[in-house]
Amino acid sequence: MADIFREVDEDLRRDRLGRLWSRFAPYIIGVAVLIVAGTAGFRGWEAWQAQRAETAGDAFLAALEEADAGNHAKAREMLTDMNDATGGYPLLARMRAAAELAAEGDAAAAVSEFDAIANDRSASSVNRDLARVRAGYLALDLEDRSSVEARVSIVTDGNHALRHSAREIMALAAWKAGDAKTASTWVSEIQADTETPADVVNRARVLESLLAAAGADGVAN
Repeated sequence: MADIFREVDEDLRRDRLGRLWSRFAPYIIGVAVLIVAGTAGFRGWEAWQAQRAETAGDAFLAALEEADAGNHAKAREMLTDMNDATGGYPLLARMRAAAELAAEGDAAAAVSEFDAIANDRSASSVNRDLARVRAGYLALDLEDRSSVEARVSIVTDGNHALRHSAREIMALAAWKAGDAKTASTWVSEIQADTETPADVVNRARVLESLLAAAGADGVAN
């Protein structure tokens, strides 16, 4: 008798499972299909993004090769065509295109483009500050002291990664304006910072020598 009851119980369970499967099978299969399709779609999207990144990287390197060969106008044209590239390449292309303007001798246009990047809130703060510094160096030969300082003074403080270059620009702007004392103060700040890159320190020493020769206050003879 026990065997009969077990068989009946098993038949009932199978019948119940069969009814449940018949009821929910379309949903289960649909979810499974969506999972498979979603995974395949994501993999396809990843592959597409990787291909776009590779294409953009190749285009950027090709533009750099043109620039290295002295074909600045051609390089700038190629870089301008990268406005719709993936990832960070459009911004990199804008920065390099601005540098190519300077290489072509149009420093004013380069400053204008770097200023545009510095004011572009879609760019990261690091890239915006880098654009400020690049514009600041170029503007030393184009604009008055106050205009140069207005660009880079914000970058001179604290532990900012670009503070060394910004301080150099401030020192040069003061020196060119005939303010030897302020220039000397900036030189001292550059030299006191143990993290200042060697090339900036070396240029600061040259400026220090010029200031000393001119008899600037606070500079050792």
